Amino acid sequence: MSKLIPLTGDQAVAEAMRQINPDVVPAYPITPQTEIVMAFSQFVADGLVDTEMITVESEHSAMSACVGASAAGARAMTATSANGLALMWEIVYIAASTRLPIVMPVVNRALSGPINIHCDHSDTMGTRDSGWLQMYCENAQEVYESTIIAMRIAEHPEILLPIMVCQDGFITSHAVEGVKLFDDKIVKDFIGEYKPTFPLLNVKKPVTYGPLDLQDYYFEHKRQQSDAIEKSKKIIPQIAKEFKNISGKDYGFIEEYKTEDAEIAIVALSSTCGTAKVAVDRLRERGVKAGLLKIRFFRPFSAEEIAASLSKLKAVAILDRSESFSNHGGPVFAEVRSALYELQSRPLVTNYIYGLGGRDMDISQIDLIYQDLAKAVEENKVKNLINYLGVRD
Repeated sequence: MSKLIPLTGDQAVAEAMRQINPDVVPAYPITPQTEIVMAFSQFVADGLVDTEMITVESEHSAMSACVGASAAGARAMTATSANGLALMWEIVYIAASTRLPIVMPVVNRALSGPINIHCDHSDTMGTRDSGWLQMYCENAQEVYESTIIAMRIAEHPEILLPIMVCQDGFITSHAVEGVKLFDDKIVKDFIGEYKPTFPLLNVKKPVTYGPLDLQDYYFEHKRQQSDAIEKSKKIIPQIAKEFKNISGKDYGFIEEYKTEDAEIAIVALSSTCGTAKVAVDRLRERGVKAGLLKIRFFRPFSAEEIAASLSKLKAVAILDRSESFSNHGGPVFAEVRSALYELQSRPLVTNYIYGLGGRDMDISQIDLIYQDLAKAVEENKVKNLINYLGVRD
Protein backbone atom coordinates (compact mmCIF):
# COMPACT_ATOMS: atom_id res chain seq x y z
CA MET A 1 0.00 0.00 0.00
CA SER A 2 1.01 3.63 -0.42
CA LYS A 3 -0.16 6.86 1.11
CA LEU A 4 -0.46 10.44 -0.15
CA ILE A 5 0.83 13.09 2.23
CA PRO A 6 1.82 16.77 1.87
CA LEU A 7 5.58 17.18 1.65
CA THR A 8 8.13 19.65 0.39
CA GLY A 9 10.76 18.40 -2.02
CA ASP A 10 13.33 18.43 0.79
CA GLN A 11 11.03 16.42 3.05
CA ALA A 12 10.39 13.97 0.21
CA VAL A 13 14.15 13.33 -0.02
CA ALA A 14 14.36 12.81 3.73
CA GLU A 15 11.53 10.27 3.59
CA ALA A 16 13.30 8.38 0.81
CA MET A 17 16.50 8.39 2.85
CA ARG A 18 14.60 7.08 5.89
CA GLN A 19 13.30 4.17 3.83
CA ILE A 20 16.72 3.51 2.28
CA ASN A 21 18.26 3.59 5.78
CA PRO A 22 21.85 4.30 4.71
CA ASP A 23 24.71 3.22 6.96
CA VAL A 24 26.43 6.62 7.05
CA VAL A 25 25.25 10.18 6.35
CA PRO A 26 27.87 12.91 6.83
CA ALA A 27 26.03 16.24 6.65
CA TYR A 28 26.58 19.97 6.63
CA PRO A 29 23.75 22.50 6.25
CA ILE A 30 23.38 24.93 3.36
CA THR A 31 20.28 26.71 2.08
CA PRO A 32 18.09 25.45 0.43
CA GLN A 33 19.26 21.90 1.19
CA THR A 34 19.32 22.23 4.99
CA GLU A 35 15.81 20.86 5.50
CA ILE A 36 16.85 17.50 4.02
CA VAL A 37 19.46 16.72 6.65
CA MET A 38 17.44 18.49 9.34
CA ALA A 39 14.44 16.23 8.73
CA PHE A 40 16.65 13.16 8.41
CA SER A 41 18.45 13.98 11.67
CA GLN A 42 15.07 13.83 13.40
CA PHE A 43 14.57 10.32 12.04
CA VAL A 44 17.99 9.43 13.47
CA ALA A 45 17.11 10.99 16.84
CA ASP A 46 13.78 9.13 16.93
CA GLY A 47 15.49 5.80 16.24
CA LEU A 48 13.67 5.27 12.94
CA VAL A 49 16.92 4.52 11.10
CA ASP A 50 20.19 2.80 11.98
CA THR A 51 22.26 5.47 10.29
CA GLU A 52 25.49 6.84 11.71
CA MET A 53 24.97 10.55 11.11
CA ILE A 54 28.13 12.64 11.25
CA THR A 55 27.90 16.41 11.67
CA VAL A 56 31.03 17.56 9.88
CA GLU A 57 32.64 21.00 9.72
CA SER A 58 32.27 21.56 5.97
CA GLU A 59 30.98 20.11 2.73
CA HIS A 60 34.54 19.12 1.82
CA SER A 61 34.54 17.00 4.95
CA ALA A 62 31.06 15.65 4.20
CA MET A 63 32.13 14.21 0.86
CA SER A 64 35.46 13.06 2.33
CA ALA A 65 33.58 11.14 5.01
CA CYS A 66 31.29 9.65 2.34
CA VAL A 67 34.35 8.48 0.42
CA GLY A 68 35.84 6.87 3.52
CA ALA A 69 32.57 5.22 4.54
CA SER A 70 31.78 3.96 1.04
CA ALA A 71 35.30 2.62 0.54
CA ALA A 72 34.95 0.76 3.84
CA GLY A 73 31.82 -0.94 2.48
CA ALA A 74 29.04 1.24 3.88
CA ARG A 75 26.00 2.59 2.03
CA ALA A 76 26.66 6.33 2.15
CA MET A 77 24.57 9.41 1.35
CA THR A 78 24.83 13.15 1.81
CA ALA A 79 23.15 16.26 0.39
CA THR A 80 24.26 19.74 -0.63
CA SER A 81 23.68 22.86 -2.73
CA ALA A 82 25.65 25.45 -4.69
CA ASN A 83 28.70 26.70 -2.78
CA GLY A 84 28.64 23.53 -0.70
CA LEU A 85 29.03 21.47 -3.86
CA ALA A 86 31.81 23.81 -4.98
CA LEU A 87 33.63 23.35 -1.67
CA MET A 88 33.59 19.55 -2.06
CA TRP A 89 34.69 19.82 -5.72
CA GLU A 90 38.01 18.03 -5.20
CA ILE A 91 36.39 15.10 -3.43
CA VAL A 92 33.51 14.87 -5.91
CA TYR A 93 36.04 13.86 -8.56
CA ILE A 94 37.73 11.43 -6.16
CA ALA A 95 34.39 9.75 -5.35
CA ALA A 96 33.70 9.11 -9.02
CA SER A 97 37.26 8.09 -9.88
CA THR A 98 37.33 5.49 -7.09
CA ARG A 99 33.95 4.13 -8.30
CA LEU A 100 32.04 4.70 -5.05
CA PRO A 101 28.21 4.43 -5.27
CA ILE A 102 27.36 7.49 -3.19
CA VAL A 103 23.91 9.03 -3.64
CA MET A 104 23.79 12.80 -3.15
CA PRO A 105 20.57 14.82 -3.46
CA VAL A 106 21.49 18.31 -4.69
CA VAL A 107 19.11 21.25 -4.34
CA ASN A 108 20.09 23.45 -7.25
CA ARG A 109 21.12 26.97 -6.29
CA ALA A 110 23.10 29.73 -7.97
CA LEU A 111 26.82 29.84 -7.30
CA SER A 112 28.27 33.00 -5.79
CA GLY A 113 29.19 35.69 -6.42
CA PRO A 114 27.41 37.88 -5.79
CA ILE A 115 25.75 35.68 -3.21
CA ASN A 116 22.38 34.28 -4.20
CA ILE A 117 20.42 31.52 -2.47
CA HIS A 118 17.85 30.89 -5.22
CA CYS A 119 17.67 28.45 -8.09
CA ASP A 120 19.72 27.96 -11.15
CA HIS A 121 21.70 24.97 -12.37
CA SER A 122 25.20 26.44 -12.32
CA ASP A 123 26.25 24.21 -9.42
CA THR A 124 25.52 20.76 -10.88
CA MET A 125 26.27 21.81 -14.45
CA GLY A 126 29.74 22.67 -13.21
CA THR A 127 30.20 19.04 -12.16
CA ARG A 128 28.71 17.47 -15.27
CA ASP A 129 32.12 16.17 -16.36
CA SER A 130 33.17 14.87 -12.95
CA GLY A 131 32.07 11.29 -13.60
CA TRP A 132 28.88 11.46 -11.52
CA LEU A 133 25.54 10.42 -12.96
CA GLN A 134 22.86 13.14 -12.77
CA MET A 135 19.08 13.01 -12.56
CA TYR A 136 16.90 16.17 -12.74
CA CYS A 137 13.45 16.14 -11.12
CA GLU A 138 10.31 18.00 -12.13
CA ASN A 139 8.40 17.80 -8.84
CA ALA A 140 8.50 16.41 -5.30
CA GLN A 141 7.12 13.03 -6.37
CA GLU A 142 9.97 12.62 -8.83
CA VAL A 143 12.44 13.75 -6.19
CA TYR A 144 11.22 11.03 -3.83
CA GLU A 145 11.17 8.29 -6.44
CA SER A 146 14.44 9.33 -8.08
CA THR A 147 16.28 9.16 -4.76
CA ILE A 148 15.13 5.56 -4.36
CA ILE A 149 15.94 4.48 -7.91
CA ALA A 150 19.30 6.29 -7.76
CA MET A 151 20.51 3.95 -5.04
CA ARG A 152 19.90 0.90 -7.19
CA ILE A 153 21.61 2.53 -10.17
CA ALA A 154 24.70 3.61 -8.24
CA GLU A 155 25.19 0.25 -6.54
CA HIS A 156 24.78 -1.91 -9.63
CA PRO A 157 28.01 -3.94 -9.88
CA GLU A 158 28.55 -2.94 -13.52
CA ILE A 159 28.09 0.77 -12.78
CA LEU A 160 29.46 1.59 -9.31
CA LEU A 161 29.33 5.34 -9.82
CA PRO A 162 28.04 8.13 -7.59
CA ILE A 163 24.84 9.92 -8.59
CA MET A 164 23.29 13.33 -7.97
CA VAL A 165 19.52 13.68 -7.66
CA CYS A 166 18.78 17.30 -8.52
CA GLN A 167 15.78 19.48 -7.72
CA ASP A 168 15.17 23.22 -8.06
CA GLY A 169 15.93 25.27 -4.98
CA PHE A 170 12.82 26.69 -3.27
CA ILE A 171 10.70 26.05 -6.39
CA THR A 172 10.59 22.34 -5.60
CA SER A 173 12.55 22.01 -2.38
CA HIS A 174 10.28 24.25 -0.28
CA ALA A 175 6.94 23.97 -2.11
CA VAL A 176 4.41 21.59 -0.56
CA GLU A 177 2.86 18.97 -2.85
CA GLY A 178 0.99 15.74 -2.40
CA VAL A 179 3.58 12.96 -2.50
CA LYS A 180 2.69 9.28 -2.65
CA LEU A 181 4.99 7.32 -0.35
CA PHE A 182 5.48 3.59 -0.80
CA ASP A 183 5.40 1.20 2.12
CA ASP A 184 8.78 0.92 3.80
CA LYS A 185 9.02 -2.79 2.96
CA ILE A 186 8.46 -2.13 -0.74
CA VAL A 187 11.39 0.28 -0.81
CA LYS A 188 13.55 -2.00 1.32
CA ASP A 189 12.89 -4.95 -0.99
CA PHE A 190 13.57 -2.86 -4.11
CA ILE A 191 16.83 -1.43 -2.74
CA GLY A 192 18.03 -4.72 -1.32
CA GLU A 193 21.07 -5.28 0.83
CA TYR A 194 24.22 -3.55 -0.31
CA LYS A 195 27.06 -5.95 -1.02
CA PRO A 196 30.25 -3.93 -1.55
CA THR A 197 32.63 -5.28 -4.16
CA PHE A 198 35.99 -4.20 -2.75
CA PRO A 199 35.51 -3.05 0.87
CA LEU A 200 38.56 -1.81 2.75
CA LEU A 201 37.46 -3.69 5.85
CA ASN A 202 37.73 -7.10 4.18
CA VAL A 203 41.14 -8.03 5.61
CA LYS A 204 41.17 -11.32 3.69
CA LYS A 205 41.25 -9.43 0.39
CA PRO A 206 43.18 -6.22 1.09
CA VAL A 207 42.76 -3.36 -1.36
CA THR A 208 44.08 0.18 -1.70
CA TYR A 209 42.03 3.29 -2.44
CA GLY A 210 43.54 6.55 -3.64
CA PRO A 211 47.04 5.46 -4.68
CA LEU A 212 49.34 7.50 -6.86
CA ASP A 213 48.26 6.80 -10.43
CA LEU A 214 50.66 8.18 -13.00
CA GLN A 215 50.91 7.81 -16.77
CA ASP A 216 51.33 4.03 -16.66
CA TYR A 217 47.71 3.37 -15.66
CA TYR A 218 45.79 6.63 -15.19
CA PHE A 219 44.47 6.70 -18.76
CA GLU A 220 43.14 3.13 -18.49
CA HIS A 221 41.31 3.97 -15.27
CA LYS A 222 39.63 6.96 -16.89
CA ARG A 223 38.61 4.70 -19.77
CA GLN A 224 37.04 2.31 -17.27
CA GLN A 225 34.93 5.18 -15.93
CA SER A 226 33.75 5.90 -19.47
CA ASP A 227 32.89 2.23 -19.90
CA ALA A 228 30.81 2.32 -16.72
CA ILE A 229 28.89 5.34 -18.02
CA GLU A 230 28.27 3.50 -21.30
CA LYS A 231 27.09 0.39 -19.47
CA SER A 232 24.74 2.50 -17.37
CA LYS A 233 22.82 3.39 -20.54
CA LYS A 234 21.86 -0.27 -20.88
CA ILE A 235 21.37 -1.03 -17.18
CA ILE A 236 19.29 2.00 -16.15
CA PRO A 237 16.34 1.02 -18.39
CA GLN A 238 16.35 -2.44 -16.77
CA ILE A 239 16.20 -0.93 -13.28
CA ALA A 240 13.58 1.57 -14.43
CA LYS A 241 11.43 -1.26 -15.78
CA GLU A 242 11.61 -3.00 -12.41
CA PHE A 243 10.74 0.24 -10.61
CA LYS A 244 7.73 0.74 -12.87
CA ASN A 245 6.18 -2.31 -11.25
CA ILE A 246 6.18 -0.31 -8.02
CA SER A 247 5.45 3.22 -9.20
CA GLY A 248 3.58 2.68 -12.47
CA LYS A 249 5.80 5.38 -13.95
CA ASP A 250 8.45 5.28 -16.67
CA TYR A 251 11.83 6.56 -15.56
CA GLY A 252 13.50 6.76 -18.93
CA PHE A 253 16.37 9.01 -19.88
CA ILE A 254 13.90 11.44 -21.41
CA GLU A 255 10.18 12.11 -21.23
CA GLU A 256 8.24 13.20 -24.30
CA TYR A 257 5.12 15.32 -23.82
CA LYS A 258 2.79 15.66 -26.79
CA THR A 259 5.63 15.35 -29.28
CA GLU A 260 3.98 12.70 -31.49
CA ASP A 261 2.70 15.22 -34.02
CA ALA A 262 4.49 18.32 -32.73
CA GLU A 263 6.14 20.76 -35.11
CA ILE A 264 7.81 22.92 -32.45
CA ALA A 265 9.10 21.97 -29.02
CA ILE A 266 11.05 23.02 -25.97
CA VAL A 267 13.83 20.99 -24.34
CA ALA A 268 14.16 21.57 -20.60
CA LEU A 269 15.10 20.16 -17.20
CA SER A 270 13.49 20.03 -13.76
CA SER A 271 10.59 22.19 -12.55
CA THR A 272 10.39 24.27 -15.74
CA CYS A 273 9.00 21.17 -17.44
CA GLY A 274 5.88 21.34 -15.30
CA THR A 275 5.26 24.94 -16.35
CA ALA A 276 5.97 24.07 -19.98
CA LYS A 277 3.40 21.26 -19.93
CA VAL A 278 0.70 23.74 -18.96
CA ALA A 279 1.82 26.06 -21.75
CA VAL A 280 1.75 23.17 -24.24
CA ASP A 281 -1.78 22.20 -23.18
CA ARG A 282 -3.01 25.75 -23.74
CA LEU A 283 -1.29 26.02 -27.10
CA ARG A 284 -2.82 22.71 -28.17
CA GLU A 285 -6.27 24.10 -27.36
CA ARG A 286 -5.50 26.88 -29.86
CA GLY A 287 -4.41 24.40 -32.51
CA VAL A 288 -0.66 24.95 -32.15
CA LYS A 289 1.30 21.72 -32.55
CA ALA A 290 3.62 22.29 -29.59
CA GLY A 291 5.50 19.71 -27.54
CA LEU A 292 8.06 19.28 -24.78
CA LEU A 293 11.10 17.07 -24.34
CA LYS A 294 12.15 16.68 -20.72
CA ILE A 295 15.68 15.47 -20.06
CA ARG A 296 15.64 13.42 -16.87
CA PHE A 297 19.18 12.00 -17.01
CA PHE A 298 21.78 14.55 -18.05
CA ARG A 299 24.44 11.95 -17.20
CA PRO A 300 24.51 9.57 -18.90
CA PHE A 301 23.56 11.77 -21.81
CA SER A 302 21.10 9.95 -24.06
CA ALA A 303 22.15 11.52 -27.36
CA GLU A 304 20.53 8.87 -29.55
CA GLU A 305 17.13 9.09 -27.86
CA ILE A 306 17.19 12.89 -27.84
CA ALA A 307 18.11 13.05 -31.52
CA ALA A 308 15.39 10.56 -32.44
CA SER A 309 12.78 12.53 -30.49
CA LEU A 310 13.72 15.88 -32.01
CA SER A 311 14.37 14.71 -35.57
CA LYS A 312 10.71 14.99 -36.61
CA LEU A 313 10.36 18.60 -35.44
CA LYS A 314 10.70 21.78 -37.45
CA ALA A 315 12.12 24.02 -34.70
CA VAL A 316 13.40 23.43 -31.17
CA ALA A 317 14.25 25.75 -28.30
CA ILE A 318 16.77 24.37 -25.80
CA LEU A 319 16.53 25.91 -22.35
CA ASP A 320 19.48 26.39 -19.99
CA ARG A 321 19.18 27.54 -16.39
CA SER A 322 22.93 28.16 -16.31
CA GLU A 323 25.45 30.13 -18.29
CA SER A 324 28.57 28.38 -19.58
CA PHE A 325 30.30 31.68 -20.47
CA SER A 326 31.45 30.12 -23.72
CA ASN A 327 29.63 32.87 -25.64
CA HIS A 328 28.08 30.01 -27.59
CA GLY A 329 25.18 28.88 -25.46
CA GLY A 330 24.55 26.94 -22.29
CA PRO A 331 25.65 23.38 -21.48
CA VAL A 332 22.34 21.69 -22.33
CA PHE A 333 22.22 23.53 -25.65
CA ALA A 334 25.78 22.49 -26.53
CA GLU A 335 25.12 18.80 -25.92
CA VAL A 336 21.67 18.62 -27.49
CA ARG A 337 22.83 20.53 -30.57
CA SER A 338 25.77 18.17 -30.86
CA ALA A 339 23.40 15.18 -30.64
CA LEU A 340 21.53 16.51 -33.67
CA TYR A 341 24.66 16.86 -35.81
CA GLU A 342 24.48 13.41 -37.44
CA LEU A 343 20.84 13.80 -38.51
CA GLN A 344 20.35 14.18 -42.25
CA SER A 345 17.40 16.46 -41.61
CA ARG A 346 17.71 18.66 -38.53
CA PRO A 347 15.25 21.03 -36.90
CA LEU A 348 16.09 24.68 -36.48
CA VAL A 349 17.60 25.12 -33.01
CA THR A 350 17.91 28.07 -30.67
CA ASN A 351 19.05 28.49 -27.08
CA TYR A 352 17.32 30.36 -24.25
CA ILE A 353 19.28 31.05 -21.08
CA TYR A 354 16.78 31.88 -18.35
CA GLY A 355 16.01 31.96 -14.65
CA LEU A 356 19.50 32.70 -13.33
CA GLY A 357 19.55 33.41 -9.60
CA GLY A 358 15.94 32.28 -9.23
CA ARG A 359 14.32 34.69 -11.69
CA ASP A 360 10.79 33.49 -12.41
CA MET A 361 9.95 31.46 -15.49
CA ASP A 362 6.22 31.69 -16.09
CA ILE A 363 3.79 30.54 -18.76
CA SER A 364 3.82 33.89 -20.56
CA GLN A 365 7.59 33.62 -21.09
CA ILE A 366 7.26 30.08 -22.39
CA ASP A 367 4.53 31.29 -24.74
CA LEU A 368 7.01 33.82 -26.13
CA ILE A 369 9.46 31.01 -26.86
CA TYR A 370 6.83 29.06 -28.78
CA GLN A 371 5.89 32.22 -30.68
CA ASP A 372 9.55 32.66 -31.64
CA LEU A 373 9.68 29.04 -32.79
CA ALA A 374 6.57 29.43 -34.91
CA LYS A 375 8.11 32.50 -36.56
CA ALA A 376 11.37 30.62 -37.15
CA VAL A 377 9.44 27.88 -38.95
CA GLU A 378 7.62 30.47 -41.06
CA GLU A 379 10.86 32.24 -42.03
CA ASN A 380 13.01 29.07 -42.07
CA LYS A 381 15.60 30.64 -39.78
CA VAL A 382 16.05 31.60 -36.12
CA LYS A 383 16.45 35.25 -35.29
CA ASN A 384 19.10 34.71 -32.61
CA LEU A 385 21.02 31.53 -31.88
CA ILE A 386 21.48 32.53 -28.21
CA ASN A 387 18.77 34.36 -26.28
CA TYR A 388 18.61 35.65 -22.71
CA LEU A 389 15.01 35.32 -21.60
CA GLY A 390 13.64 37.72 -19.00
CA VAL A 391 16.83 39.73 -18.52
CA ARG A 392 16.57 43.53 -18.42
CA ASP A 393 18.50 45.54 -20.99
